[in-house]
Amino acid sequence: MFHMFVLFCLCCCHLIGVCCVEMVSVMEGDSVTLNTDVTTIHEDNDILWKFGAENSLIAQIKRENQIFPDERFRDRLKLDRQTGSLIITNITTEHTGLYEVKISGAKRSTKTFSVSVYAHLPVPNITRDSSQSSSSSSQQNCSLLCSVVNVGHVTLSWYKGNSLLSSISVSDVISSVSLHLEVEYQDKNTYSCVINNPIRNQTTHLNITQLCHSFEDSVRGCDSAEAVIRLVVTALVGVAAAVVVVYDIRSRKAEQD
Repeated sequence: MFHMFVLFCLCCCHLIGVCCVEMVSVMEGDSVTLNTDVTTIHEDNDILWKFGAENSLIAQIKRENQIFPDERFRDRLKLDRQTGSLIITNITTEHTGLYEVKISGAKRSTKTFSVSVYAHLPVPNITRDSSQSSSSSSQQNCSLLCSVVNVGHVTLSWYKGNSLLSSISVSDVISSVSLHLEVEYQDKNTYSCVINNPIRNQTTHLNITQLCHSFEDSVRGCDSAEAVIRLVVTALVGVAAAVVVVYDIRSRKAEQD
């Protein structure tokens, strides 16, 4: 199944003509077609597809014979016999890089593609920020963390409605990214945490009632339980003191008798 991908051309003029580099962005696991812009290839045309900085040959059409020598693309490449366009299926991040097609014959042409492959985005996870629970502001505010794991080339953001509150961007793949947010317990606004790359995004909406009020209620419950325990302990100490006094009075009376 073919999915939507992003194309953007950067054209640079040379003395011999125009060179167009197509910027292609695609999600991992999707399929993408790199078009030669040729309507029909002829019998005398040789088509070479190369990949990477080392210009490794990955596909070739020569006298109607198709060749796929690169093991990195095993069972992933197809060539359109009419146009020479390259189809990459089940693409992975390993296939990020430059692709160049050269068509030789009566008419010669060259075209270059820069392909960026992005990993699938995880759903952001919103939790209470326990590191802030002991601060003085925690009595009025709810401290939260939005986190994602094993991501790269993404931006993590907090939104209040449609307004951006804060964000953090990472380029290299890292194990964990977190972003802090503090809201009032009685806040009625809508908040969401969004992770995005240039072509996709994932959103988690904040449920203040579930995350903040339930925690506040549990804290109040703990405070009530603590107060009851203190009251019981105080009562037991009082009873024990009374028992000691009575015992002491009886002991003295017995000694006098």
